[in-house]
Amino acid sequence: MQPDERLERVRLLREQGQTPKQIARGLGITPAEAARLVRSAAILANAEASEPPLAGCWISPNWSTGLIFGDHPDWPVDEDPAAGTDGLVSVLVARKHRHDKVSVCGYLADVYCLGVKNALGPKIMDDLGLRGFVREYFSGYDGDPLNAPIELAREVVFGSLEYARGLGFDPHPDFAAAEGHLGPWSPPSTIAFGRDGKPLYVSGPYDDPRPIVRTLERTVGVGNFEFLSVAE
Repeated sequence: MQPDERLERVRLLREQGQTPKQIARGLGITPAEAARLVRSAAILANAEASEPPLAGCWISPNWSTGLIFGDHPDWPVDEDPAAGTDGLVSVLVARKHRHDKVSVCGYLADVYCLGVKNALGPKIMDDLGLRGFVREYFSGYDGDPLNAPIELAREVVFGSLEYARGLGFDPHPDFAAAEGHLGPWSPPSTIAFGRDGKPLYVSGPYDDPRPIVRTLERTVGVGNFEFLSVAE
């Protein structure tokens, strides 16, 4: 089930009066995930009714390294393969909120394999706090974040999620609460994910790569993906 379809299903079940626990049983998910989906569906419903205007949208430098996509002159590209992002792309979206505040959500996407690895928000802050938060959020990258159109943010986040689902991996549970901040998206993505179109799993020094490798062997087959272990 695609992300948009799952949210729509949750919304309909809520309109029928079902509780998060009933929704969890009906969809075969955990109660915690169902509760996050309920919150995300409510956020998305409010956004569709009157989507708050953007206050800013940023993406990490080198986001496009290894990705294949068509001609998008409005997409910022600052590619330096030597910087080495290992396919980890951060996206930050801020929207106007009440009382001169902004509402912020962040996303960490493994665009080579695992999809949405983490998400945060919505976090409410003022404009001064936002400026500091942007610097902190992207501090792990070489170079400054790039101003990005919201369409690029959707393509990267939702597209990598869809790609990862096809490989057998679900998004981080916290994504449900932050999903609505991106606004609507319709698959398929215009980006070909994976490193140069092929799944690449990069294992960190503290990861257990065995279950992920087994999943890839089952979904795409031995020899149809690459595996890289990063030493401490």
